[in-house]
Amino acid sequence: MNAFLRHTVATLAFRFRKAIQDAPEGFGEVSAGADSRTAVQILAHMGDLFDWGIRLADGVHEWHDSTPLEWDAEVERFLRTLAEFDRRLESALLCPAERLFQGPVADALTHVGQLAMLRRISGSPAKPKNYFKAEIGAGTI
Repeated sequence: MNAFLRHTVATLAFRFRKAIQDAPEGFGEVSAGADSRTAVQILAHMGDLFDWGIRLADGVHEWHDSTPLEWDAEVERFLRTLAEFDRRLESALLCPAERLFQGPVADALTHVGQLAMLRRISGSPAKPKNYFKAEIGAGTI
């Protein structure tokens, strides 16, 4: 199960990079509406999901909301946290792997889709990609 989770995390990283590649200036402030999160708020939440996932893997069920950083710093934070989560999956988990999938991992996959949608709303859609043919491997963040 950990191998599948690690491949899923690599897939998430690949799709995330695709969704934000060449994002226009100010993309972090784009939202779907007045009551919706901005792109940078979504991204900060994604970082929080994997901070939480690391704690869950260590047997600690504790959530923290972070204040969003500026876009580039939040991208770096997310990728760093995702890589740390991936490394954590290499050893014994203190919670069920299925719970990590259904919680932080599945939630983050949804949010990558939101970022891709916000790219389209911003007038700068991400280029299409055949994800089945993509070279994705566990440990690649």
